[in-house]
Amino acid sequence: MEKTISTQQVYDGRAVKLKVDTVRKSNGKITTREIVEHSDCVAVVVLDSKDRAIMVRQYRSAVGKTLLEIPAGGIDPGEQPINCVRRELQEEIGYLPNKIDKLGGFYAAPGYCTEYLHLYLATYLIPSQLEAEDTEDIEVVRVPLSRIPDLIASGEICDAKSIAGLLRVMSLGLKGR
Repeated sequence: MEKTISTQQVYDGRAVKLKVDTVRKSNGKITTREIVEHSDCVAVVVLDSKDRAIMVRQYRSAVGKTLLEIPAGGIDPGEQPINCVRRELQEEIGYLPNKIDKLGGFYAAPGYCTEYLHLYLATYLIPSQLEAEDTEDIEVVRVPLSRIPDLIASGEICDAKSIAGLLRVMSLGLKGR
């Protein structure tokens, strides 16, 4: 265990905060930890009635690439994760799920970031769209579940939340409805 001696907030942005903690390790050594504080998020595997994952293709500035991902988004203050699932799916892919199953969750990058992703499966879809300001460059893509392993192996699906979510659904043998 480490004991925090002091904390310095060095950045407070719209999406993240950065703090530097001075800590005393269990062996007595003093060092620092840089920690990105990010709100919790939802990550959703969406399956249609033909066992296709409904994914989004969008440009990600941080890596300078367009990625194929499962829908995801930040949980607003006071919002319940399941309500965030509904909102994000309406905004990003234009559907509202009639069934939402919690599949667990995971930390995005626990070595330096506080973000926790709540993982869900969404099925029994009905068209429903919310207008969102930052979704105009999102392309909705339907991918047969049978293609997912090859897309992961080839690197076309390369972000951790999508890989974790899709493999979780496939390992459980879940299907769209």
